[in-house]
Amino acid sequence: MGNTAMEGQDDLFQFRLMTVEDIPDVMEIEHEAFTLPWTEEAFHNELKNNHFAKYMVMEHGGTAIGYAGMWTIMDEAHITNIAVRKAYQGRKLGEKLLDELMKTAAYLGMERMTLEVRVSNIVAQNLYQKKGFESAGLRKGYYSDNGEDAMIMWAALPPVSRSGEEEGSVQDS
Repeated sequence: MGNTAMEGQDDLFQFRLMTVEDIPDVMEIEHEAFTLPWTEEAFHNELKNNHFAKYMVMEHGGTAIGYAGMWTIMDEAHITNIAVRKAYQGRKLGEKLLDELMKTAAYLGMERMTLEVRVSNIVAQNLYQKKGFESAGLRKGYYSDNGEDAMIMWAALPPVSRSGEEEGSVQDS
């Protein structure tokens, strides 16, 4: 039983590149979503100084409701963050962000994608498995707030035609 109101409103969700002006909204989302939120300085550094970093914002009605980021190095994409505002959680918007991130990575020529996820975050692990990610080991004591392990996951990205039909909305200019 799907949420038809949301399914019929896909066009109301737009993706665009994150800018420094988005950092205050992103910080709100970051604090809602994570026990170890990144700092404003970390996001500023990612956007201004890390040429491997690609970050996008998901908007609904002109308001940032989610964001996602990755580093693209050689032929691999490493997901750094995916988060959705609490008020919008439970509507498969994290999945939409992941789909967009994967499409964008494939369009940029990435062949594989990796991430770390808390071993206790079964909901996220299930989403990643649904999208083709497989466990590839653990990073012991990865999370400094409680020493929790991180599961390392990898997925192959399908090759993408550059005809303009398949690319993600957020492209590297």
